[in-house]
Amino acid sequence: MTSLNVNGKTVTVDADPSTPLLWALRDDLQMTGTKFGCGAALCGACTVHLNGQPVRSCVTPISAVGDQKVTTVEAVAADRVGKAVQTAWVRNDVAQCGYCQSGQIMSATALLKTNRKPSDADIDAAMAGNICRCGTYARVRAAIKDAARALA
Repeated sequence: MTSLNVNGKTVTVDADPSTPLLWALRDDLQMTGTKFGCGAALCGACTVHLNGQPVRSCVTPISAVGDQKVTTVEAVAADRVGKAVQTAWVRNDVAQCGYCQSGQIMSATALLKTNRKPSDADIDAAMAGNICRCGTYARVRAAIKDAARALA
């Protein structure tokens, strides 16, 4: 049994310590907002926050999480920045198929928590690890700028 702090609550999962955080969230905790994309930390669909920093949950074993705070897309809107990002996502009609969007939102939220006035280069760097097969990158950038303005 492994205890985790997920979205502000202590939860217990009965999984091998080498189990990726992604599968503990999805299979053991039934939190399916975090998506499986590539399994190799290349696409960003599985992005969650670990103590506020974006990490790829598909390659993060639960043994490495310890008592750090895990935040998933299910709880990101409880925070002012996360709420602004999700609102901007809807306002800018970012999602097309939507599969990558939870990871995109988590990366964008982490960016705006540390940089409230990101340049295009800042946005590109922060979002570089998030792939969108539908090609909504221009809408992602617009939504991030929209959220930044709303937070100003």
